[in-house]
Amino acid sequence: MKNIMVKKFFIFISVMAMLGMTSCTTTLNSSKTKDFGSSAITATFADLVVSPKKITYTYQPTDDVRRGGEVNVINTAIRKALEVNGGGDVLVELQTTVKKKGRKNVSEVTVSGYPATYKNFRCADDETLKQALMMRAISDEPVAKKKVLGIF
Repeated sequence: MKNIMVKKFFIFISVMAMLGMTSCTTTLNSSKTKDFGSSAITATFADLVVSPKKITYTYQPTDDVRRGGEVNVINTAIRKALEVNGGGDVLVELQTTVKKKGRKNVSEVTVSGYPATYKNFRCADDETLKQALMMRAISDEPVAKKKVLGIF
């Protein structure tokens, strides 16, 4: 009886040792960069041509789009609205209406706004850049990541 207990104990210890040697580990590697504190200010200006005709588009998302979350569904609705109505870069004065099934499932999104396109892209000359900085139209602060809603 004692011999069987020793064998079971030995097998148990052996199995635990093997599991310990084969367990998964996760290693996180990252790199660090040095911030030199210098900033270069560049600006590109463009004219925004806004259509006088307001559009409204209702989108019923597929399951694949719905899995991306509510923001993904709204962005897809905006993209589809612009595609169907002759193409455009953005919707100005965007309004959205979201209908849900239950608490999370988006069943329908209605977007409306004025389609607009960017034209006449150009680099700013020094004088325009100085004026924009003085008016605080652009910032010389580092650009922070922003959550953007819409297609740009």
